[in-house]
Amino acid sequence: MRIFLEKFQFNTVIGILDFEREQEQKVIIDLMAEYNYNGTNFIDYVELKEYIKRSMREEKFGLIEDALIFFKDRLPKEFKIEFLKLKISKPDILSDLNVAVEIEGSC
Repeated sequence: MRIFLEKFQFNTVIGILDFEREQEQKVIIDLMAEYNYNGTNFIDYVELKEYIKRSMREEKFGLIEDALIFFKDRLPKEFKIEFLKLKISKPDILSDLNVAVEIEGSC
């Protein structure tokens, strides 16, 4: 089974530049996760969404890459995910493009 969280947007501190450490900026999360649904176990998408948002706000990652590695390590344990594709975008950091970094692989 696959679950998708698409265009999940919220503000958080992320980045290594001084102004990025001082004020929150918008991030967009796109996630696809595969898991073994056997009729009883499922992924609660509200719980997954809140876990991601809470972790981003608590950790205040310097690099998007650090956030991706954090989630690749933790989401499989928390939600029994077998394969993860996760993209984090910072749409407002530059005026003429959307910056994003993605990770994917078996867990």
